[in-house]
Amino acid sequence: MKKKPLVSVIVPNYNYARFLRQRIGSILLQSYTDYELILLDDASADESRDILESYRDNPHVSHIVYNDENSGSPFTQWQKGLALARGKYVWIAESDDYADASFLAETVGMLERHPQAVVCFTGSRRIDPQGNTLARDSDYWTRKPSLYRQGYRVLDGNDYILHNLYWRAYIYNASGALFRRAALQKADVSQCIAMRCSGDWLFWAELAKQGQIIEVYKKLNYFRYHAISASTQGVRNGTAMKEDFRVVKDLEEAFPQIGSYRRTLRRGIFYKRIRRMDASPAVKQELFDALNQTLGGGKKDFLLERANRYVGFLCPFLLTYQRDRL
Repeated sequence: MKKKPLVSVIVPNYNYARFLRQRIGSILLQSYTDYELILLDDASADESRDILESYRDNPHVSHIVYNDENSGSPFTQWQKGLALARGKYVWIAESDDYADASFLAETVGMLERHPQAVVCFTGSRRIDPQGNTLARDSDYWTRKPSLYRQGYRVLDGNDYILHNLYWRAYIYNASGALFRRAALQKADVSQCIAMRCSGDWLFWAELAKQGQIIEVYKKLNYFRYHAISASTQGVRNGTAMKEDFRVVKDLEEAFPQIGSYRRTLRRGIFYKRIRRMDASPAVKQELFDALNQTLGGGKKDFLLERANRYVGFLCPFLLTYQRDRL
């Protein structure tokens, strides 16, 4: 592929040979076709290499890159793909997910019509390894699709951080997002690369600082959930939550206007999560200590969070993290 494409699609893979054909097939079936396809493999031990090689002569494929040794970090692979990307827009299409055929047409169209926007994010259907749809909804849209009849909203990036990303990683799956490469070049994502679990949360926050965020209220991505994965293991051993503490600390340092009540509530939510998590007492105590050391959080914050939760049912105007979301 010699012509510079409008979109660079990066597929980082590690040991997901069983999903690769569906993943790549859903990209090649996109109704929007001005894209290059960058295929990366992080030293897989399964049949991934043979499958990737079968696409070498496809005109959309610009690179197939194999690591000799596993990098140990999905974000290192992201960085490698981004260094190869030539498109105005980038789609990191995780190798175990797949997409509706209209995904690129919808997201490219949105970013083209809104030049100040840096990320366009769609909804996802959660599926299991066999492809069955799971009941859990990760989008938390509540009434948004009916309230905004055009089916999408354009939001200020800093407001999106303050009211959305401060509370949780609402952009929860890279496969559901298209972003502007020029915005990434201005963002500081160096800390993301060092993280194993929560780097994507910080990645989208750093991008949001560069411009507007578009939420599209259509489920155009299929997000595969694995009961055992690097992410779920990171939750159980505490790595993910320690990284979450660092993300929130970074956001609070970048946005000093976040008030003390919201900060206390945020720490209380962390404390509640530690109490409820499926982990050993030793891991939980380690996390309580890390919460205190990183954010100064403790039981007093948890008590306020519980009071906020119960009073919120009686007082519809009380700030809760659900109501704070734009």
